Amino acid sequence: MVNRRMFRPGFPDVKEPSAPRPPHNGPVPSKKPAPPETTHAENFYWVKQMQSHTPMAVILEDGEVLRGTVEWYDRDCIKLTRQGSPNLLIFKRVIKYVYKDGEESAQGGEE
Repeated sequence: MVNRRMFRPGFPDVKEPSAPRPPHNGPVPSKKPAPPETTHAENFYWVKQMQSHTPMAVILEDGEVLRGTVEWYDRDCIKLTRQGSPNLLIFKRVIKYVYKDGEESAQGGEE
């Protein structure tokens, strides 16, 4: 049986000393920064509609259309104020889409 000994050179023997790198402060310039968690675009949209009392049409997932003005909103729901009908608190998760009331004729009609 042959005694085989593994030969590993020491680390300083393999790698030549390189010039020290300057201290690094801040993100690496070659990496793209991560996008922000929130853009606040939704907040801007709701506040604008609330301030101008824009008539809105809210289409729910089941196809029901609700019309009124947005009086209040938060992360999970909106309050729709309606004329001649009770005001509604609508969860955002059941909303299919929202548009300004009267825009369907400018876009070529409804579905």
